[in-house]
Amino acid sequence: MSDDDGAVPGDGRGAEELDVSDREAAKAEKKKKKPKRPFWVELPILIAIALVLTVIIQSFIARVFVIPSESMEQTLHGCAGCTGDRVLVDRVVYYFRDPEPGDVVVFERPDTWDQTGLGEENPNPVFAWFQDLAAQFGLATPSEEDVVKRVIAGPGQTVVCCDAQNRVSVDGKPLDEPYRHHLYPGDRQEGFPRITVPPGKLFVMGDNRNNSRDSRSQGGGGENGFVPIDDVIGKARAIILPPSRWQGVGDHDPQAAALSAPAWQTGIPAGVGLAAAWPTLWLGRRARGLLTRGGKTGPR
Repeated sequence: MSDDDGAVPGDGRGAEELDVSDREAAKAEKKKKKPKRPFWVELPILIAIALVLTVIIQSFIARVFVIPSESMEQTLHGCAGCTGDRVLVDRVVYYFRDPEPGDVVVFERPDTWDQTGLGEENPNPVFAWFQDLAAQFGLATPSEEDVVKRVIAGPGQTVVCCDAQNRVSVDGKPLDEPYRHHLYPGDRQEGFPRITVPPGKLFVMGDNRNNSRDSRSQGGGGENGFVPIDDVIGKARAIILPPSRWQGVGDHDPQAAALSAPAWQTGIPAGVGLAAAWPTLWLGRRARGLLTRGGKTGPR
């Protein structure tokens, strides 16, 4: 017989508390009986999530590019007969500022530039899509739409080559270019007439100065050789493959190295990019937890 308050004799718990406990026990038992998804079902889901996250990260934070030509030797390897470097390109830095002299940048080939025939895109749209996806992971040669060069001058600056010491000058001052690759001792770079960079454009050149088609000659040179700032994808930060070439990509300012920002300031955008990667990874883990736990996540 029950007491007036609904308690069961010999038990200190009320009927409502017992009911909640029974429901929790039933849920736990049901969860135990629920069959676990086989690995062959979970694997494609995890791969798809990883691919989506990678594409998102490479579209907004950082991306790997293959160096297909030798125009940036010796800074970046892409020479005939050697393994082309895979470089990590920071896409966050130019959310905060425009490219500056000395930056090694990757950009979309301007419409005014010539087509080279390097890395031509597959005419089949399906294969072309897979080619571009593989190129994002650094596993395939990208289409010729993406180019890497070094920024020499920005908007409003006047560039000319060469002075008596065969140096490029910007606004009447010769550049300090320790990164310039010499094919042989004492070789001389070809001159070009004085030209002023218009607003919103960049004047870029390859470090392999005598084996690079850049702002000096692309599209016939002149106005056609400039690169729109809006076409810049990001800044090359480091060589990640092959392992023997692991190193950072220098951004020595040829115009005024002594006036460059302190290292802690130039590292701010990279730090922001790294911090932004964590929420993406966290969301990926949450999504994986929802898919592998039937919509419920456990304690962490």
